[in-house]
Amino acid sequence: MEDERLKLASGFAPASREDWRRLVDEVLKGARFENLIGRTYDGLRVEPVYQRVKNVAPIQGRAPAAPWQIMQRVDHSDAATANAQALTDLENGATGLALVFAGCSGSHGLGLEPSQEAVERVLRDVPLDAGINVELHFGPQLWLATTHFAEYVKARGIAPAACDLRIGLDPLAACATWGYSPCAWEEIVAEVTGSIKALTRLGFKGPFAAADGRVIHDAGGSEVEELAFVLACSVAYLRAIEAAGVALDQAQGMIYARLAADADQFLTMAKFRALRLLWARIETACGLTPKPLFIAADTAWRMLTQRDPYVNMLRNTMATFAAGLAGANAITVLPHTLSLGLPDPFARRVARNTQLLLLEESNLAKVSDPAAGAGSIEALTSELCAATWSLFQETEKAGGAFASLQRGLFQDKIAATRKAREANIATRRDVLTGVSEFPNLQEGDAKVLKATPISLAPYGTGKFKFAALSPMRLAAPFERLRDTSDALLKAGGARPRVFLANLGTPADFIARATFAKSFFEAGGILAVDSEGFADPDELASAFAASGAELACLCSSDRVYTNRAESSARALQEVGCEHIYLVGRPAQAEAVLRSAGVSRFIFPGADVLATLQETYERIAAP
Repeated sequence: MEDERLKLASGFAPASREDWRRLVDEVLKGARFENLIGRTYDGLRVEPVYQRVKNVAPIQGRAPAAPWQIMQRVDHSDAATANAQALTDLENGATGLALVFAGCSGSHGLGLEPSQEAVERVLRDVPLDAGINVELHFGPQLWLATTHFAEYVKARGIAPAACDLRIGLDPLAACATWGYSPCAWEEIVAEVTGSIKALTRLGFKGPFAAADGRVIHDAGGSEVEELAFVLACSVAYLRAIEAAGVALDQAQGMIYARLAADADQFLTMAKFRALRLLWARIETACGLTPKPLFIAADTAWRMLTQRDPYVNMLRNTMATFAAGLAGANAITVLPHTLSLGLPDPFARRVARNTQLLLLEESNLAKVSDPAAGAGSIEALTSELCAATWSLFQETEKAGGAFASLQRGLFQDKIAATRKAREANIATRRDVLTGVSEFPNLQEGDAKVLKATPISLAPYGTGKFKFAALSPMRLAAPFERLRDTSDALLKAGGARPRVFLANLGTPADFIARATFAKSFFEAGGILAVDSEGFADPDELASAFAASGAELACLCSSDRVYTNRAESSARALQEVGCEHIYLVGRPAQAEAVLRSAGVSRFIFPGADVLATLQETYERIAAP
């Protein structure tokens, strides 16, 4: 094989990184090479090209060639409907059920009722002793759901050891999202360890305690912040379980992790790989023989959009692809319409089949850690490990996960990351396809199911208070503008409109007219296109006939030089009070403003602020 490769390459001269760099410098024509280097939200460098890393062993995760568990989210408030959904899911390819109870982290306003009757009804006819994986998602106020599950298993005559059950005891994640704790950490520990001991005595194998990084991801946090939180929670639970009298090597298997997987393929893969290495380091420091940590993955909530939700299918596919290749043991795909409400059968089917396609037709599980040796992912994995370990040590010095939340250590860092993320969304540096770029104002409504959500009373009195980590969706600010547009359409029969005042030939205006259309329609302002104009009076007449409230001049800088000022004055004379121009003609800005141009739009501008201001102008008397 090696000889064959040499024969194929024999017609080409050997190439080095230096050769590549010389070619790049020629293309850059004096521009800085640093412009090609990206940065993650943790400040980690992302180089434009990497060399293969030799002699790297694959990171051990799932058993070789073993598929991940295909988990399906069960969150309908009506237990009978939830049961029917669960059985359909299992009959059509799902290998596990994630039972999401109301009020838990990640429920997003949905969820099951935590009563004995509801648990029994949801699990009716589910073959719990036939290799079906079950994961319970609930908050501290719902720990009785665990008891209900155990009682149901006993009533069915099923041996607890025969159940493949993960119980997500995770009070730290709940405290982080609530912004308070009803009791001291020592009291929390007593409840958690008491529940774990009781379940162990009954014969359940676990794992029982979940270190859930979704809390950080949902709040807008970075990869390092998510990983450090998972490590801090894992160590807190490990210490608590050991202190309760459980041998450390047994406690080791009672903990699992859950991470969010998003559409950034390389960072997601590096994050999952990094967690395995970091946990192995903790195990070694504890004197334990490292064992592969069970890592569950949920596709990310924050990347889901309500507008053009079918694009979420693509985001979910990338996230599943990345988590699966990085060795996730179980994956739950959030249905593409979840941000709109309860998913219908079609959305649930797509969530299942996303995984089935990648497993059964693409055979992704056949290769263990295919990223091993890939220069970019190895570099990101290594850098994530180093940065995460540093933040984890910071939390340990602060007294651990609970104390770090009380001091605001995580909250302050995540707030800064979230602010930077929101700024990049507003300027479209981070693009949301179908929302901030390439929106579709004619899209139809996606179907979701109707159900009465379960209402839960607040848990405790909030004796220990701190800043809450509130979930967010990246698309929400743009979607609020679209909602405003829909309301105006419903009330008055028309959306706000902007007339694209194209100057010159298509070669002059097409690029900037396309930019303007996407710019305004991202906020629900319908773009009214036009042919190119040479005569300012014809342009003004076409604007007046369009019925638009706004106008946007679109053309090249060359054409602007001769026609922009006169065109703006002509638009102003026929009553156009809000004139925009695509581009940044710095030398002519003062003249154009005096002619009536009120705002210049261009790549890198704050799209969100401009659109919000536009709505204010439209609404002004």
